[in-house]
Amino acid sequence: MTKRHIALLLSVTALVGTGIAAAPAVPAPRTHLVHPGQSIQRAVDSARQGETVLVLPGVYHESVKVTTPGLTLRGAGRGTVLEPGGQSTASACGKRGNGICVVGTKARRLEGVTVSQLTLTGFRQAGLMAVGTDRLTVRQVTAEKNGVWGLAEERSVRSEYRSNTARNNGDAGLFLANTITAEQGAVGTGGTLIAGNRLEGNRIGVTVRRLRDLTVMANHVTGNCAGVFVVGDENKPRAGALTVRDNRVVENNRFCPATARLPFLQGSGIVLTGTERTDVSRNLVARNSGRSPLSGGIVLFKSFVGASGERNRVSRNVLDGNSPADLVNQERTALGNAFVANSCRTSRPAGLC
Repeated sequence: MTKRHIALLLSVTALVGTGIAAAPAVPAPRTHLVHPGQSIQRAVDSARQGETVLVLPGVYHESVKVTTPGLTLRGAGRGTVLEPGGQSTASACGKRGNGICVVGTKARRLEGVTVSQLTLTGFRQAGLMAVGTDRLTVRQVTAEKNGVWGLAEERSVRSEYRSNTARNNGDAGLFLANTITAEQGAVGTGGTLIAGNRLEGNRIGVTVRRLRDLTVMANHVTGNCAGVFVVGDENKPRAGALTVRDNRVVENNRFCPATARLPFLQGSGIVLTGTERTDVSRNLVARNSGRSPLSGGIVLFKSFVGASGERNRVSRNVLDGNSPADLVNQERTALGNAFVANSCRTSRPAGLC
């Protein structure tokens, strides 16, 4: 080693020894444990970006609002239960009747939150409500017996709802919309995914309203009044440019009375109303039977504000035992709707199978 190399080594060693060259330590993300009787909200409020709040098994009477990006709120499985009572009405989330609220702002979406492995039950509005989020992940959550929706979101993009159970909720088990109250055109979701969920005993299994660029796939939808609703209207851009594929939509035959928006529901498998360029393919749709205007296996229905569906494609589905028919097209004068290579026995009008 030359004298020059020795001098350089001594110089670096001296800098390290004085702390000048040492990088500051980065604290490891913490896991905040919540035991029964403790406050989940307090742990969420103290957690930083990228950290985890782990809620141990037990019943927690509270609602929780999440506003920290990158936070993971995880239970220990179905035995971690949030329900109303106690602290649930102490926050704005609880006062609105929701169990968990994941909330961004109009100026900036809340990014990268994960909610998983817990049960949300008995809330007046929704088990989980997300507003203004980006890359929200909801996984292995059970939402049951909530007054309106099991899991719901609006003004959100790139969400993933996977392997959840939504049962016996007052309206939709899963409800996704551009906005819940405002009348405006559809918006793109950037590829939101609804996959591998079990949806049963709700008014509607899945409702997708005024959205584009979204996939509903490989879900098990049964025992609802209606299985899957994709809803558009006369606003521009129109709902659509999305995919409904590889779902099992069977025996959605409960009776639900009419509302201000819809007639009574019974026996609807997959319904498209006022949509464009929606691909419905490779679904199993069986034994959905009723006498509603929306009854049938796969139904194309002109929206209730008179907007026709256009350029939708229904292909390679297996349909059996649906009534009044496996395929129902009430959009006979609409532009470019196609029924291709479906396995079915009955259709209205005849000739679609």
